[in-house]
Amino acid sequence: MFTGIVEAVGEVKQVGSENSNVIFCIESEISTQLKVDQSVAHDGVCLTVTKVEGSRHWVTAVNETLKKSNLSGWNAGTRVNLERCMVANGRFDGHIVQGHIDQVGTVKSIKDENGSWLFDFAYDAALENVTVEKGSIAVNGVSLTCFNSRAGAFTVAIIPYTFEHTGFAKLKVGDQVNLEFDIIGKYVKRLLRNG
Repeated sequence: MFTGIVEAVGEVKQVGSENSNVIFCIESEISTQLKVDQSVAHDGVCLTVTKVEGSRHWVTAVNETLKKSNLSGWNAGTRVNLERCMVANGRFDGHIVQGHIDQVGTVKSIKDENGSWLFDFAYDAALENVTVEKGSIAVNGVSLTCFNSRAGAFTVAIIPYTFEHTGFAKLKVGDQVNLEFDIIGKYVKRLLRNG
């Protein structure tokens, strides 16, 4: 489990394949602290560390992960938000994030607000994922509050610290992002559907 508070931004150094799986080598300031078999969120995707050497670690993405996320578009040089799993006595600074991507969204607009940035995202509403006004969402693993919530779209405001210490500074209109919708909302939706 994660909280959506990014610890470091890593960089993809190598991309390889093994049968239908894709293997990523990531370099970051926290790689030296990782251990094999540890769960780490990579742009919000929970992946298991398979190898660690110095300031680099390796993870493997299976086909299902590649289909549900933006990882298939990663290549050498891609910047990735990283968060280690939460320790049992840790503090929730964000919200409950599982590291299970629901679907990919698209950056529709970026507006500089002279001290903050407004990012508008769109996603396929046919998959029936929902946001609520002032509710939580994880975008590339970053815990955010959405507003202007509507079917298939929402907006978030990014403060300078988040802009500078995550991959948001590199996002452009048209880029794909990983979306994990709030777990509470998903359970409520399921209960209402089955009720």
